[in-house]
Amino acid sequence: MTLRPMQAADADAVLAVQQAAYPPSHHESWAVLGRKLALWPAGCWVMADGAGTVQAYLFSHPGRLDAPPPLHGLLDALPETPDAYALHDLALHPRAQGQGLGSVLWRQALACAHAAGLPAMSLVAVQGSAGFWGRQGFHAVDASTVAGLVEKLAGYGADAVFMRRPAWAAA
Repeated sequence: MTLRPMQAADADAVLAVQQAAYPPSHHESWAVLGRKLALWPAGCWVMADGAGTVQAYLFSHPGRLDAPPPLHGLLDALPETPDAYALHDLALHPRAQGQGLGSVLWRQALACAHAAGLPAMSLVAVQGSAGFWGRQGFHAVDASTVAGLVEKLAGYGADAVFMRRPAWAAA
């Protein structure tokens, strides 16, 4: 597998991975995802097999620690004063699971956070992925302690867990 920067030409392949990895309620349009790529290309990566087929992807960008972007939400701009690095989506095609691709993309996201100089990272864990993220040093946050977070998480599904960690902690 090869890790490489995402390009707009990867749109169909990224959407195919998304459709295989998530239920329809989690399928974001390319308008939403492509906007993240346009705003912060340094945080968007794909893993492709030997034939060049995209098997996994990462969307990440500077953000606000306690303000994850809403699912299906089109970003107008990145925050002028970000205080965290947001992992919006890391997805693997089911046929690519168990090959360590999630860990490779996670390390890439961590490198991006370090390059951006941001002190913390945040994400919304879905589909039972909180265990994976916990092993990467993320801790669940009680959504009721953050203004507006309960409502925002509802859009991600009943099992959504908001998590954060220091960017400089050991991976």
